[in-house]
Amino acid sequence: MANTASAKKAVRSQARKTDVNRNRRTMVKTNLRRVEDAITKGDKAAAADALKAAEPAIMRAVSKGVFHKNTAARKISRLSKRVKAIG
Repeated sequence: MANTASAKKAVRSQARKTDVNRNRRTMVKTNLRRVEDAITKGDKAAAADALKAAEPAIMRAVSKGVFHKNTAARKISRLSKRVKAIG
């Protein structure tokens, strides 16, 4: 357990940052799921729209340090490739 005042404050701020990062990660997963659902249904227009919404969310998570930039680039690349392959 934290003994000093600064250690206690660090624990509190870590808890806040953990909540924020968890919410960011959840939003990215939600956006990815929307793209996946549209791809599964075979709706190219909906998949393209969902990808257009997902890409900034993923890159925002990268800028906030939630994901590594190569991970985000890989996810976006694979999704866009799958969206192009529809129909």
